[in-house]
Amino acid sequence: MVMKRFQSLLLIFILLIGCEKPLEGWNRYVHSEDAFNAQKAITGQRLRQHIATLASDEFEGRFPGTIGEELTVDYLSKTFEELGLLPGNPNGTWIQNATMTGVVSEYKAQFLTEEERWVMNAGVDIVGNSYQTQEKVDIKKAELVFCGYGINAPEYNWNDFEGVDVKGKVIVVLVSDPPIMKNGEMDDSMFGGKAMTYYGRWSYKFEEGLRQGAAGVLVVHETQPAGYPFAVLQGGYDGEQLMIENPNVTPLAFQGWIPLSSVEKLFQMSGMNYQESKAAAVRSDFKAVALKATFTSKMTNSVRRFDSNNIVAKYEGNDPELKDEYIIYTSHWDHLGKNTKLEGDQIYNGANDNASGTGIIMNIAEAFSKLKNGSKRSILFLAVTAEEQGLLGATYYSINPLVPLEKTVAVMNIDAMGNTYGKTKDLIVVGKGNSELDVVLEYAAAQDGKYLIPDAEPEKGFYYRSDHFAFAKQGVPALYVDGGLDVVGKGKDYGHQKKDEYTSIDYHAVSDEIKDDWDFSGMVEDARILFRVGYSIGQHNEWPQWREGTEFKATREAMLKSK
Repeated sequence: MVMKRFQSLLLIFILLIGCEKPLEGWNRYVHSEDAFNAQKAITGQRLRQHIATLASDEFEGRFPGTIGEELTVDYLSKTFEELGLLPGNPNGTWIQNATMTGVVSEYKAQFLTEEERWVMNAGVDIVGNSYQTQEKVDIKKAELVFCGYGINAPEYNWNDFEGVDVKGKVIVVLVSDPPIMKNGEMDDSMFGGKAMTYYGRWSYKFEEGLRQGAAGVLVVHETQPAGYPFAVLQGGYDGEQLMIENPNVTPLAFQGWIPLSSVEKLFQMSGMNYQESKAAAVRSDFKAVALKATFTSKMTNSVRRFDSNNIVAKYEGNDPELKDEYIIYTSHWDHLGKNTKLEGDQIYNGANDNASGTGIIMNIAEAFSKLKNGSKRSILFLAVTAEEQGLLGATYYSINPLVPLEKTVAVMNIDAMGNTYGKTKDLIVVGKGNSELDVVLEYAAAQDGKYLIPDAEPEKGFYYRSDHFAFAKQGVPALYVDGGLDVVGKGKDYGHQKKDEYTSIDYHAVSDEIKDDWDFSGMVEDARILFRVGYSIGQHNEWPQWREGTEFKATREAMLKSK
């Protein structure tokens, strides 16, 4: 009788294992004793060491193509080598060359009507540049057209360019998506509701303007929809701008931003009211409006071409059938460099953004190196260049991958995640619900008593603003996590306060340095969770998938069908 009962229980166990859902399997792996022992390598001391080094004045703000890049490449390469990792480039090196073109634009710009000429103060009333590489790039009395949100989205039956020819003209567009209301609330069926879509990003506005044949694009800056103050743009445009050249495309002659005060004056010069025009732009029957004023700019460009570098290391898997499949941890190592025009401190140290993320993937790599039984799948640690210039390093890798994207199981991106204010009860998932990676993260976070929350500010489009997006566009499931808000012992209001302080004071400012009051305990806990997520995916033979309805699912399915 006992034997029969044992046989029955054994049969039930076998059936349960055979029927085990993939997501439950990942839950089993996040509880690995090997992983729990290895994660002890992730410590506040190690994170502080990495961040302090990368964010030191010696590294001069880590701008691509400078001494800061040389020091960064050397530091990361030596660290990965000391950990026993392998060079991630199949050519046997720790780097992937990404050829960049740097442009410094000096310009003058003005709005003109028959009655009035306004010569703007460059860097105050307008910021911008051109990626055209000839020395002189001029626009003379180009017609100005207000094109609402500058969106052409057939799936939403929305086209701000319908019935208007903007070829050779300069268009003025609003940042973000149009806030479509229904029954007093945001309509979730249009442009993601409160959550920004890619149509709302400034980069899309420039891309669409170029597709429409415009000579230039001016995006209207307002702090709330943009997600940051105008000072961020003033700092970002003051110096060299980088791009990856496309020989088949001629860039815009002028692309930039104007603050609220400038656009209000422009509309006044044209005999129009900006706020009324902005309100009209959210209606489905909106039509682009020609402005009375014209735009003139004179620009002098200085150009250099150089190789910047993605830094890549590999922890090799040990399963013969799975080791050619990869999980990628990515972060961007670059920041804004230095600005010699500033008085006093001139170095944008970028401690949180993103020495913290780079330090975290280095420390996670150390944890993988401590595994007793290894990982079945291989892990790639990818520190990319030129994120601050428009995700250039990640984009370069995504179109020139060192391991095939159809063999890339998942990407986990760490960007300014540095929780510097202690442990939290929660974790923010930017783009929560996009993929099954959320479920694996939820299992790992629950081990520390944490719960997951969506991005508190989806209208700012953070999912489209960091390196994982370059992979998502190619179809690879990508996870982007931010530090939580529900601070242990201090509550959510304190967490919001600390996040807001960083955005308003330190984001893209010379003050983004390690502070004496930084508490690394939360950063350590979050980094360990992300380590266990990657470990779990690395041990399981299933592939996490995009959820139904995400814009990336079809691309992934087509990729894997052709594998």
